[in-house]
Amino acid sequence: MTTNSQHPVVHFEIGCANQPETQGFYQNVFGWQPNTGGIIHADGPGIPGHIVSLGHEPHQYVTVYIQVPDMAAALEKVTANGGQKVVGPIPLPTGQHFAWIKDNGGNLLGLVTPAGT
Repeated sequence: MTTNSQHPVVHFEIGCANQPETQGFYQNVFGWQPNTGGIIHADGPGIPGHIVSLGHEPHQYVTVYIQVPDMAAALEKVTANGGQKVVGPIPLPTGQHFAWIKDNGGNLLGLVTPAGT
């Protein structure tokens, strides 16, 4: 299987209960240097991501974000194919929107629109 160039994985997120402790783990093990918001910028190969504490369940999770050009159309396809919308769409300060979905097997994934959309 290959990914479609219109729908690349563009971001990852690691959820945790204790953000400073979890950031310290990834700094010590992999040398990742998150900024004050927990954002990890890709320096070379790889994709950006972040380590975040939501302050509520789910505390521990890892998800990837798939870029979609049209959030409404993507969410329609998700539900038409046995998945479900969990959160969103929610606007971001960048002009993007994100949503969380579950695929037909129950895996949590994120969707995000391109910057400026």
